[in-house]
Formats: sequence, structure tokens, C-alpha cells
Amino acid sequence: MNDEANRKPASDPHELARLLVSREQAGDAEGMAALYEPGATLDIGNGQLACGRDAIRRFYARLVTAGRKFDLGDQRPAIVNGDLALTCTRLLDGTVTAEIARRQADGNWLWVIDQPSIARYL
Repeated sequence: MNDEANRKPASDPHELARLLVSREQAGDAEGMAALYEPGATLDIGNGQLACGRDAIRRFYARLVTAGRKFDLGDQRPAIVNGDLALTCTRLLDGTVTAEIARRQADGNWLWVIDQPSIARYL
């Protein structure tokens, strides 16, 4: 799945999390980073941010190399307002994620801001 031509874009913001998980499970860090705008920001924990698609790709490459596997969890319906959308997922361990996506000129969606852990519910 590392061929960019084989990567399906997200035509709906709700598809982003599913695409991220499937690409992570396939070991496709480049494809994971492709789900973000070039200037996106990802909270990578411990007060650190990955800013820009290259930094996001490097972060995901380290996760893939370490053998970490994501689960899809319980996705909540995206809240859409014009060209912006809020997506969130409750993961199996109770962690809640929050992301902001933006509709691109081609009609597809990319994340702009990703906070993978805003809360934890047990």
C-alpha cells in the first residue's frame, strides 16, 4: 500500500480515522501522513507537537517501526460546519481523541489538528 496512487482519499471526514488505522496496520507511515494538510499539527505527547507533514510522517514511521497497532474504536459522527469538521473517537482503552479536518479544493478531507488524547473514560 506504499504506492501513493493506491491511496484512497477521504471524501468524508468520518473516513479519516478508518484510513489512518488501516494504513498504520499496513505499515504505511507515508500514507498516514498523507491524511494531514502539509502544515498540520499533531500532538505527539509529553507536551510535544509534530508540526508539518514531514514531522508527522517521521513520528508515524517510528510508531510503525516499534510495532504499535492502532484500533479503530468507537467513532462519533463528525460535526461539520462548512469546510471544517470535528472528528473524535473513543478508543478501546477509554481514551478520547479530537481532530479538526478541513475540506480541500478537490472536495476531499484532511486533518489540520490532531489531539489523540484529550480525555480518558473507563
